[in-house]
Amino acid sequence: MITTATRIEDLTLTITEEIQVRASLEATFAALLEQLGPFNETGEGKPLPMKIEAWPGGRWYRDLGDGNGHLWGHLQAIKRPTLLEIVGPLFMSYPVASNVQYRLSAAGSGTVINFRHTAFGLIEEHHKTGVNKGWSHMNAGVRKRAEALLSL
Repeated sequence: MITTATRIEDLTLTITEEIQVRASLEATFAALLEQLGPFNETGEGKPLPMKIEAWPGGRWYRDLGDGNGHLWGHLQAIKRPTLLEIVGPLFMSYPVASNVQYRLSAAGSGTVINFRHTAFGLIEEHHKTGVNKGWSHMNAGVRKRAEALLSL
């Protein structure tokens, strides 16, 4: 089957979310790296551990062992504790270009995370819906993890 996208809207994805976190910038940034890395999980709560090399040019990937895995992206920018930016496919098996930004700022005694994922390419509609749910789940995990650090 051959399909042809006729509108730019058919080729783009934009997801934005503002997450209020009752934790410091530093604790929230640490929780973000943990959630994107070893504590990542699916929307159903199943472990989906990832590796994140927290430096410019570092990889964000799923390591399946024996040299196997999936590259999700590269860190384009990291400015602790206020910015994490990832570029790459971020969709397995799709010819897309994506950019994910986590911008953190102090807000009173807590932190606000401004999340934005933009992508351009051939993305099926059901995957657009799924990725939106996936990021919401992951971002909720960052908030919970950061806030849990306060109770330790």
